Amino acid sequence: MKRWLFVALLSVLGFANVVRAELASGPGADKKLDALKVFVATGDLAGKEVEFIAERKEKPTVYVVVPAEKFSRPMARFIKTLDEKLNADRTDIDIIVVWLTDDVAKTKERLPRVQESLKLNRTTWCVYPGEKTGPNTWGINPDADLTLIIANGPKTIVSRGYHSINETDTPKVFAELPAKK
Repeated sequence: MKRWLFVALLSVLGFANVVRAELASGPGADKKLDALKVFVATGDLAGKEVEFIAERKEKPTVYVVVPAEKFSRPMARFIKTLDEKLNADRTDIDIIVVWLTDDVAKTKERLPRVQESLKLNRTTWCVYPGEKTGPNTWGINPDADLTLIIANGPKTIVSRGYHSINETDTPKVFAELPAKK
């Protein structure tokens, strides 16, 4: 009897962990992304407001949407590991990290320091200047610690949120990228 109870408990805990990790967030797969106008804090376009869907045109892009108060070291390790893998194997893909915050001015100052600390090559750090919930048509779930959207041009391939994420999630994300042209 104890063995059955132990197996059942492990099954429930394993399922709870999967449910805890991912949740619905973002516009959904196979959708056209609406405009994303942000302030760019790092990279070649730093200091400018850019509409990234138009800027990236038909290029594959990984969008990472982060509520500023939920940013964590494990999340930073995920972004850094993905950036390193893209830099080594997929230089056709960039990461656009979009911070959602109610203190845009403070975040504009903070993001260059985050970049300086992580030293990323394929990642641009941005601040969404509008509502803290992000662009209305992007469907960002406020319960998500991070929303990941993989797009091939303006069309989504993957769209999901995470309650927790770290570098061990990188291989799955990398496998979902569009085929190299």
